[in-house]
Amino acid sequence: MSLADKILFIAIPGFIALMLLEIAVTRAGQKQESRMLGYLAPDSRTSLTMGTVSLVFNGGWRLVEVLILGAAASVVPWSLGHGWVCWLVAIVFLDLCYYWDHRAGHQVRMLWASHVVHHSSERYNLSTALRQTWTGEYTVLFFLPVALVGVPVEIVLASWSINLLYQFWIHTEAIDRLWAPIEYVFNTPSHHRVHHGSQSQYLDRNYGGMLIVWDRLFRSFEPEGEQVRYGLTKNIGTYNPLRVATHEYVAIWRDLRTATSWRDRARFLLRGPGWSPTTVTPEQELVAA
Repeated sequence: MSLADKILFIAIPGFIALMLLEIAVTRAGQKQESRMLGYLAPDSRTSLTMGTVSLVFNGGWRLVEVLILGAAASVVPWSLGHGWVCWLVAIVFLDLCYYWDHRAGHQVRMLWASHVVHHSSERYNLSTALRQTWTGEYTVLFFLPVALVGVPVEIVLASWSINLLYQFWIHTEAIDRLWAPIEYVFNTPSHHRVHHGSQSQYLDRNYGGMLIVWDRLFRSFEPEGEQVRYGLTKNIGTYNPLRVATHEYVAIWRDLRTATSWRDRARFLLRGPGWSPTTVTPEQELVAA
């Protein structure tokens, strides 16, 4: 078992303990705060199922990831070693790469078909963090630059696991805003609640993994204001894990079959999830006016 897998497996008892604590906290909080939705048994079962199967798929994919990252590392004539400088570079640079991976996952429909799984719950709690895709293999390509700067493959993968581990605790309604300097630099429950929101002002915002500074830098930041409504703009209305995992692929296939040109088929795959041949652009609206 790799260091990356050990980090995630060691964390599992902590995940369970924190979920039990959150259940107790949210049950108490629901009596005082209407914004706290808490847990819904079938929803959480789906999230846990998605996460468990994802671990199995990821474990089977690990060798391919090692080979891809190893090939990238082999062309670099230097190494950053295994010291604290290397770990710092790996964690921060990988978080930047994760930002672009995450942003692409929202803005390219063929990638959104994988990532949409994580946004399919209408609840927001620690079990939602475990609602992971079964088809996220492309992600390793976004982390190639980390290997190309001289970070050893095992540290790239371990930093990836640390990044995912950090993101677990921010999936909660039980924690309100934190101290302002923390909110400015780091991704927090408040920032990530926005990311899971389905209102127009919250769509495609706050992509950061550990750090929110990337969103501030690349102008995708949105503070939490209006109470967040979680889920998709058009919710799928099912707790069936197989449908949760595949519903967007089915929708893409349907669109590809009905498209009237290869250009439109390419657009269905490469443009955002809301694109269609009849989509009106802001420029078209101005001409029509």
